Amino acid sequence: MPLLVDAGVLYAMVDRQDAWHAPVVDYVRELGAILLAPVTVLPEAAYLVRTRLGDSKELKLIEGFVNGGVAIEPLKAGDVSRAFRLMAKYPQLGFTDSTVVAIAERLALTTIATTDRRHFGLVRPTHVKHFTLVP
Repeated sequence: MPLLVDAGVLYAMVDRQDAWHAPVVDYVRELGAILLAPVTVLPEAAYLVRTRLGDSKELKLIEGFVNGGVAIEPLKAGDVSRAFRLMAKYPQLGFTDSTVVAIAERLALTTIATTDRRHFGLVRPTHVKHFTLVP
């Protein structure tokens, strides 16, 4: 089963100085699962990496997608509708995080790799009582 990741996890994988870097990298290595990133997290992660770490690190991030280290999950019309409803119910969730939840629900995934416990911890998904948030 793939591991759904958010932008914070992708950022932490690239930034060796980030407090989440070691926990994320260790967890991903140990788990050995395919990483799955909603297409919506790519621009957010790329922006964060580029503005904080520079263009060479952004290139390294994108290389992970090109070389198959991270699979990309497309956004479907139903995901956008669900994200809209999630944003209305949880105003603190932005569009990107809402699409992560919508895709997790569509794919019946119960675990999300995230550095954002505060926002994802609030959500009550449709298919389980709550998400398991890792690492």
